[in-house]
Amino acid sequence: MLKNKKLILASQSPRRKDLLAQMGFEFEIRLNPVDETPPADLPIEALAEYLAQKKAHALRHTLTENEILLSADTVVIKNGVSLAKAQNATEAKKMLSQLSAQVHQVQTGVCLLSKNKEICRSEITEVHFRELSTAEIDFYIQNYAPFDKAGAYGIQEWIGMVGIKKIVGSYFNVVGLPTHLVYEMLQEMD
Repeated sequence: MLKNKKLILASQSPRRKDLLAQMGFEFEIRLNPVDETPPADLPIEALAEYLAQKKAHALRHTLTENEILLSADTVVIKNGVSLAKAQNATEAKKMLSQLSAQVHQVQTGVCLLSKNKEICRSEITEVHFRELSTAEIDFYIQNYAPFDKAGAYGIQEWIGMVGIKKIVGSYFNVVGLPTHLVYEMLQEMD
């Protein structure tokens, strides 16, 4: 599919690495940390795509003719506010309490970049949580340490298995990479 192109993943996320590998792609990891502070006037629905594009642009100078760079960023949106990664157990508990018995959106922005082309898109999935008890939230935080995940949870972990009633949209988007969208976008990168 990549027609003699080399795929570069601009992410440290073990979930994104696993999903790309499960799709059958061979790839190299390339990183260049960026400041993820968005402009104050950026609409929340543009945040994930903005951050994915910013990550891609930070590595633009490293690309050779036969390389395609894939960057992504996932945000959890509740009532028009982005829930970032929790820095500690207190923040994680607050976020999970906000998501309990509520509906929120998970948006992943994806950017593909080569020397000659750039495509950026995003996917939104609606997630419905049942009511979580304080004991359940505490158990999850103590046993799964969800501090590297937007919204302080992983759908593929215990909390997703017992706490999510339903999703509308892509499961893999909530994991961190809308695989169907990535596949479609890669087909356009000729």
